[in-house]
Amino acid sequence: MAAAGSGSSIVSMAAAGGPVLWRRLLGLLPHGRLGLAALLGRLSDRLSLGRDRRSRRSSWLLLAPLLTPAVPEVTAPSFCVCPEGAHRFQWIRNLVPEFGVSSSHIRVLSSPTEFYELMKEQIKAAKQRVVVASLYLGTGLLEQELVDCIIETLERSLQASGPSDFRVSILLDFTRGSRGRKNSRTMLLPLLRRFPEQVRVSLFHTPNLRGLLKRLIPERFNETIGLQHIKVYLFDDNVILSGANLSDSYFTNRQDRYVFLQESPEIADFFTELVDAIGDVSLQLQPDDTVQMKEGMMHPYQGDKMAYCEVANRRVMEVINAARTRQELHMQTFHGRRSEGDPLLPQQAPSAGGDQKPEPDTWIYPLIQMKPFGIQIDERVTETLLTEAERGARIYLTTGYFNLTRAYMDLVLGTRAEYQILLASPEVNGFFGAKGVAGAIPAAYVYIEHQFYSEMCCLGQQDRVQLLEYSRNGWTFHAKGLWLYLAGSSLPCLTLIGSPNFGYRSVHRDLEAQVAIVTENRDLQQQLHQFLS
Repeated sequence: MAAAGSGSSIVSMAAAGGPVLWRRLLGLLPHGRLGLAALLGRLSDRLSLGRDRRSRRSSWLLLAPLLTPAVPEVTAPSFCVCPEGAHRFQWIRNLVPEFGVSSSHIRVLSSPTEFYELMKEQIKAAKQRVVVASLYLGTGLLEQELVDCIIETLERSLQASGPSDFRVSILLDFTRGSRGRKNSRTMLLPLLRRFPEQVRVSLFHTPNLRGLLKRLIPERFNETIGLQHIKVYLFDDNVILSGANLSDSYFTNRQDRYVFLQESPEIADFFTELVDAIGDVSLQLQPDDTVQMKEGMMHPYQGDKMAYCEVANRRVMEVINAARTRQELHMQTFHGRRSEGDPLLPQQAPSAGGDQKPEPDTWIYPLIQMKPFGIQIDERVTETLLTEAERGARIYLTTGYFNLTRAYMDLVLGTRAEYQILLASPEVNGFFGAKGVAGAIPAAYVYIEHQFYSEMCCLGQQDRVQLLEYSRNGWTFHAKGLWLYLAGSSLPCLTLIGSPNFGYRSVHRDLEAQVAIVTENRDLQQQLHQFLS
């Protein structure tokens, strides 16, 4: 493959190159096992729903989610998408709260190092809260330095005069965070032991991993059943939204996306409440490394699964609906005072807290996807964006793991916009060169990519849809997102950024969150565009 630039290269997947690459990587899989892997994928789905029982372990479960076809139906949105008011995407606020902000409060980060250094800086400067949601926390020196920063900030808060209201809340996945003898839990135990009144560590356990399935599937492979995959890093009223986990490679040479929202108290409050809600239905890590549920809460895998999911749904939707209600009441009050000609009313709408803010030119919409709890907001919004994109519009999709759902795939191949899909080349896949069955995962993704490319060619869509591969020597690729360019525009007006990969697991199994950022500001649009250029 020819390089398209220095340092990193994005190269088009040539028609002849795809099959050659596929045959090369196919050798990583045991002969004739692709069909078996697909079959086991279907079986694992049945297991996750409690409709099947296995009597033996299978390492092929790690590949199962990749090779399992998803069959959701694409349903028409129940709301009209049309230009209205400040921008044409205001229909999203029918589903989630809308946060208007000034683009001067938004900064797009470009590198893992910048992300890591900003994290440490923000932790040290925090005065009220540090809220972290991630898949896991690594166990290396860089991760320990982050923990040390939290300890330093906690110690400083206790030295202040008067009682300290500084709090730390950390949400991780139970199975990933418990993997190995030294793991995320052991890294965080010193926090709980030294600051038990100020620190909360919640470990989400999917309700689909239970019973015989939980007893039979070994460590690491049990992570395929479902995970807490949300990535939010919050410090007082500042928020970093990303797809990056808290591990050394994500701080050094694993390319991801990151956006920093500064002085955004309403957004920070929303994500604090969301992490608290998921934490309430998660296992609580104790100072002796045991776990227990919060008093009065249902257990995720020992009790009634449906009842647990209903409780979790209510708890999360309370956060979303409460934020929308606060905004609606605030706007009713504001418009009522304006219609009465209140001379003390500012020329622009103040924040919900009463403080006057700069005129918003950017709007943030939090999109939540938790299919195990029956919450599918992100899926609905993403499908609508793909459906409604006009002829001449351009959509860029990027994912480190190419496994689009059937619904997304059909929309890409059957709608009007032009698409460019940026994927990780096999060599920058995080599993490339891994031992055992994990080393075959890049080949599985190439297989899926090859199938998609073949279907695209059969439909004659290769001029409208392009596949591109990211390659950079010594790096891996984990970035995911969507950029929407309106017809005739050279810059994006909307982007999606967060944890979803647009794949089967993101839609059906894991807990995910991202934001839609809609902006009229050209400088911010240029920042968003820069990642792709």
